[in-house]
Amino acid sequence: METKLSKVLVIGAGGVGSVAVHKMAMNPEIFSHITLASRRLVSCEKVAESVKARTSVTIDVAQVDADDVAATIALIEKVQPKLVVNLALPYQDLNIMDACLATKVDYLDTANYEPRDTPKFEYGWQWAYQDRFKEAGIMALLGSGFDPGVTSVFASYIKKNLLDRIDTLDILDCNGGDHGQHFATNFNPEINIREVTAPSRHWEGGKWVEGPALSHKQAFDFEAVGEKNMYLMYHEELESLAKFYPEIKRIRFWMTFGDAYLKHLEVLQNVGMTRIDPVIYEGKEIIPLQFLKAVLPEPSSLGSTTKGKTNIGDIATGEKDGRQKTVYVYNICDHEDAYAETGNQAVSYTTGVPAMIGAAMMLTGAWKGEGVFNIEQFDPDPFMDMLNKHGLPWQVKELPAPLDF
Repeated sequence: METKLSKVLVIGAGGVGSVAVHKMAMNPEIFSHITLASRRLVSCEKVAESVKARTSVTIDVAQVDADDVAATIALIEKVQPKLVVNLALPYQDLNIMDACLATKVDYLDTANYEPRDTPKFEYGWQWAYQDRFKEAGIMALLGSGFDPGVTSVFASYIKKNLLDRIDTLDILDCNGGDHGQHFATNFNPEINIREVTAPSRHWEGGKWVEGPALSHKQAFDFEAVGEKNMYLMYHEELESLAKFYPEIKRIRFWMTFGDAYLKHLEVLQNVGMTRIDPVIYEGKEIIPLQFLKAVLPEPSSLGSTTKGKTNIGDIATGEKDGRQKTVYVYNICDHEDAYAETGNQAVSYTTGVPAMIGAAMMLTGAWKGEGVFNIEQFDPDPFMDMLNKHGLPWQVKELPAPLDF
């Protein structure tokens, strides 16, 4: 019998939303009723058709502008979900959290808030909701994607099961896929380009160390992908990991980029197409980066042509039973396998599956609390078990020595 406790409202019908809803539909014992909402109803209908064809599950669809708090409140009141899963844009996090507060419904997202007019993302805006969520008796789970998300759970798993103390932590994100396009991004182009062009930043010696974007490069041989150049970047899980694991002396994030991608990006920056301040064009204000997003391939359209694998994981050095030890926990995901299962490529898959698992943790009561939480604050073991069962199996290797860079 359907119960309110198993109802979920998913906001956002891009690639990540599509994967999450497909995977929810494959687990009807947890998700007995799913509603997918987005600004464009046709996007929801397209996902619903795919879900029906692949799983025989019928989901509801709805139209909502997540910038409109009142409209979001009205939709939540209509659907009566136990949980709202926010897979829309990071700009909309606070509005959706406000709607959840007003309706006293639990909240989950995969990426932290950033304002539209400032290329800066940090958890402070959302952590500020702690007292209000606690007083309302509801829970917010932040960052239940892959990175952030699984990478933070990997760190928690390492601390609980593999090392007594973590001294250094490196997160390595490699997308070895080829989509056949001259230039395209694997998730929302506006968010992707803002992230890549931001100054690098890592945690070391109790403080943040900053540098120019993409200025620190290292080569690394990724299993199932090969040797790739990876670049030091700032990523949001560094902030929460530094807060919740203050013992760690250094935390860094690395992401791979091909030479062709970086060349195109450099040209776009040089001609002003990555600007986020408005310019006047034919008497109207436009934001160049938003215009660029409109002319680039839609990430959700890349699934059918993308081949290759992703390899994302954590390398941690610390102490175990009195001796130094370095461990590598990672996942390899195949783009073609992800597309065959859900109609989406692996970058969407690796974010959408953990969104489903985080939701399952909350709905089943495996993770519970009142207030605002980051994913690394909970027991990693049940989440890690579900990764193995639902398409993102992980591996553990002991490395002979710490990273030499």
